[in-house]
Amino acid sequence: MALTKDVNTPEREGALVSRPAAGGARVFAGSMVAVSAGGNASSAANAPGLKVIGRAEAAVDNSAGIAGEKTVTVKRGVFRFANSATQPLGNADIYGTAYVEDDGTVAKITTNSIPAGKVIDIDTDGVWVEIK
Repeated sequence: MALTKDVNTPEREGALVSRPAAGGARVFAGSMVAVSAGGNASSAANAPGLKVIGRAEAAVDNSAGIAGEKTVTVKRGVFRFANSATQPLGNADIYGTAYVEDDGTVAKITTNSIPAGKVIDIDTDGVWVEIK
């Protein structure tokens, strides 16, 4: 509904978010995290239907648990991940899209084209990716 007067729109800090861990998921601290269509978090992977939401702030082992038994805290921002050895990103890809190869590696192209985020910079240690 369109506003007809001033309002105090509620605000929530968006840098840190928590999502329920997928059943059977094990997430390592510092890894890329994705959510499934059901909203459960797991390590990012080159698998259909996943959406990258950030970097894991701590390790979560729900490998023996059911969905939602544990939660994954994720930070959004700019992070450096490894550059793919088989489909590396280069300077021409800066401000383009990096795709998930695995939970710690990004690539120029991948089979399922799961976007990791925007390439901000590339250095000798990896690719700086903005995840928001």
